[in-house]
Amino acid sequence: MKSMIDIYDLLKRYGTFIYTGDRIGDLVLMEDEIRELYKSQVLDVKDFQTAILILRQEATKLKPKNK
Repeated sequence: MKSMIDIYDLLKRYGTFIYTGDRIGDLVLMEDEIRELYKSQVLDVKDFQTAILILRQEATKLKPKNK
């Protein structure tokens, strides 16, 4: 797993489609779904950690920078 597309594909594999029109909101919902998959023991630790890291990096890119 290397990009957001991989995360979309992972979630799609389990029947989860997320699009609210709010990019930050989408990332939060995706993180929640990834956590639920991990808690259900569907994802292994490595995939879970990688997915969370990618989602947080994407969120950081989108947050406005305070000057």
